[in-house]
Amino acid sequence: MIDNLRDDIRYLGRILGNVIREQEGVETFDRVETARRMSIAGEIDALVELFRNGEPAKLTPVVRAFSHFALLANLAEDLHDEAAIEARDYAIDSTLEATWEKLSQANVQLHDVQRMLRFAEVAPVLTAHPTETRRRTVFDAQKHITELMKERRNLLENRPNSKRLAGIERDITRRITMLWQTALIRAVRPRIEDEIEVGLRYYSLSLLQEIPAINHDVITELKSRFGDEIPQVAMLKPGSWIGGDHDGNPYVTAATLNYATTRAAETVLRYYIKQLHALEHELSLSDRLSEVTVELVALASKGHNDVPSRVDEPYRRAVHGLRGRMMSTMATLVSEDAVEGTWFKVHEPYATPEEFAADLEIIDASLRHSHDDIIADDRLSMLRAAVESFGFHLYSMDIRQNSESYEEILTEVFRAARIHPNYAALNEQEKRELLITELASPRPIIPARAAKFSEATQRELEYFAQAARAVEQFGARMIPHCIISMATSVSDVLEPMILLKEFGLIHANGDMPTGTVDVIPLFETIGDLQAGAGILRELWQVPLYRNYLKQRDNVQEVMLGYSDSNKDGGYFAANWALYDAELDIVRACRENGITLRFFHGRGGTVGRGGGPSYDAILAQPNGAVQGAVRITEQGEIISAKYGSPASARRNLEALVAATVEASLLDVEELADPNRAYDVMREIATLSQEKYSSLVHNEPGFIEYFTASTPLHEIGALNIGSRPASRKQTKTISDLRAIPWVLSWSQSRVMLPGWFGVGSALKQWIGDDETRLAELQELYRTWPFFTSVLSNMAQVMSKADLNLARLYANLLDNSDVAERIAETITAEYELTLAMYLKITGADSLLADNPKLERSVKSRFPYLVPLNIIQLELMRRYRAGDAREVVSRGIQLTMNGLSTALRNSG
Repeated sequence: MIDNLRDDIRYLGRILGNVIREQEGVETFDRVETARRMSIAGEIDALVELFRNGEPAKLTPVVRAFSHFALLANLAEDLHDEAAIEARDYAIDSTLEATWEKLSQANVQLHDVQRMLRFAEVAPVLTAHPTETRRRTVFDAQKHITELMKERRNLLENRPNSKRLAGIERDITRRITMLWQTALIRAVRPRIEDEIEVGLRYYSLSLLQEIPAINHDVITELKSRFGDEIPQVAMLKPGSWIGGDHDGNPYVTAATLNYATTRAAETVLRYYIKQLHALEHELSLSDRLSEVTVELVALASKGHNDVPSRVDEPYRRAVHGLRGRMMSTMATLVSEDAVEGTWFKVHEPYATPEEFAADLEIIDASLRHSHDDIIADDRLSMLRAAVESFGFHLYSMDIRQNSESYEEILTEVFRAARIHPNYAALNEQEKRELLITELASPRPIIPARAAKFSEATQRELEYFAQAARAVEQFGARMIPHCIISMATSVSDVLEPMILLKEFGLIHANGDMPTGTVDVIPLFETIGDLQAGAGILRELWQVPLYRNYLKQRDNVQEVMLGYSDSNKDGGYFAANWALYDAELDIVRACRENGITLRFFHGRGGTVGRGGGPSYDAILAQPNGAVQGAVRITEQGEIISAKYGSPASARRNLEALVAATVEASLLDVEELADPNRAYDVMREIATLSQEKYSSLVHNEPGFIEYFTASTPLHEIGALNIGSRPASRKQTKTISDLRAIPWVLSWSQSRVMLPGWFGVGSALKQWIGDDETRLAELQELYRTWPFFTSVLSNMAQVMSKADLNLARLYANLLDNSDVAERIAETITAEYELTLAMYLKITGADSLLADNPKLERSVKSRFPYLVPLNIIQLELMRRYRAGDAREVVSRGIQLTMNGLSTALRNSG
């Protein structure tokens, strides 16, 4: 299989080379080939000289060549992995097949499964990312090339046909030629609307098909094992932040929220109409040959389809009516312009998804009544599962804003309403008392006559008004979550509830408020994570809030921030702080009779909480997963996971399989948990000290970071719709997590994913062999420690400190550059040595052959992208403001992100 992969990569690389020669000429082709050979040979100095002072217009085709190669190599690897999975004859971890085997071997009871399903919510939440603005054309080309490569492999293995093989190569060449002449990134800064469309594209590519399929398969399997008392629920319930996350993004407004929710509804309603149209063609059953129920006859009679040829085809007439009602629903909820024709106007729109589901149930029951289960179990069954999964909303849009903004908004609003002249000046207890009083009162607080609010406050008020309209239009599942970033107190959690109440998403009723929105604190920094359980305990002592929680089924969702905690304390300290916080929060929930749902704010890279989702979920403490897990997905990770039905199925299954196992099985078997926890706390403290000595205490670090990475270019070149920082960057804490991690990954240091770990491990072990043996045993037996070291190894394997040294040369102060570069290099070497000693491995990727394959086979091809990026950054910083320079830097960032696959 490895040889097949190498053959496929070489095959695609050869075709790409031919296209480059034809389209750009021999000179460019030779330049690319020279760079390729130097890169493979490790001749970095020669590469630097090759591109030194090169004309940017001549460097751009080289960047595009290696970027396209990365794209095609990804495609070949995905195809190879898919084939390997299909060829296996055994169940592997992270698949539902393996999960069902594990359940068979465990003493799982019906009531345990019922409880899990009662709180089931496995949610991949898609978010925007500055380096993932891939265009539909690129997706389409990848899809066609993938299908052609599958056909080619099948021919080579089974029935070689030289004529057809030549035809396939011609078709692939044509697709790559079109791809070569298509800009990989757009010519203008992406709008939020563009990011919304990119996110929705994954639904048409895979999610509309695979989410309902998995939900259907899970319940079908559980019913077969535990009986019909298993409830009919959808475990997978997707979410989105794109167009709705207004934390630090002034471009997110009521208009973008309206666009995001309306387009989501349009996407799913259009899907239903398409499926109904296909179902209408398929269900040609005649009532002269098949017995139908009275309810089906009645449904057919309301179908407004009196074509004589269909007089004996009640199913077609019934489905025709459903399609008309769904088109009318689209016209009502989206717009009449979204629907072709006018014939649907005789049909009443559906008021709710439940009405639609009830009609589908009538069709299903009639088919089963006449023993046509095999027909009911096909398209109709998948459509019913889709309605359970998506409703009329498609995904749930989260409201997210930071606590400081909420305080500023309420200070203005309370002043205008003459409730208090300066809310922000109150102490915590005074704030709580005021907020509780206002939450208990049904009176509005925004003056009837428009008050003059600041632009920021007015924008937020309009945003909440639009959120209320979206819920009214598309249902409560459209906007069921309100997240408070940087939550540090009880008042931080209560503040947005005032705005939710003002716009009707929470209803006041004295101490017994009701509503449809979960209010979710986000604990981000290490200090906030340590304080999180205490804040929640205080919050639950507020009778009004506790009563609100009761009518939300006593479920408290808590979001954990991986990015800021890592930026704050480093990789190991952040990972332990998150685990330790989970231990405390699980205990607090158990003691207070609260059902817990964690939302993990994981980025693509390990420095932002990335890594295999299956392992990450199973590495949570016992009690942290109770049928529900929400996880952010973003950037290149979304493309890699959900860019095709096969990869989407595999990754969605991993989420569900891990959630089921973590909820129903004992996946953490520590002989002495308290000892293990004490060890981790000690190592985390040592790691944070080492990390802080560089990032927070080294006087030249800010200069080194900003000069030796593309941080400035990320902010200046308008790569994403969101600003790079919430305010002008003077300290690391001001910076957003994505540019922090993206900058280090582009410069190939990958610092957020490993720095400080080696020193901590060495210091904790010392010369004590028993301590070394203790860590070795924890690595073998404890999923948390295993995953922390495994993920660290993955990110370290993508680092290249020889290249990082070149980036350090961008500093004007050579003393600072040399001192910090040497510190980073020494810590990397120490961390590598400690990893190998604890794991017993002989390389970083001994436990990850797939990534090792990537590193060996194609990572050398990334070097030219880094070298050219350095050359273009040097020009850009020297004042070369030509578009060809800035565009070239963007292209190198996109190419490196594509190749690294989890860069930010």
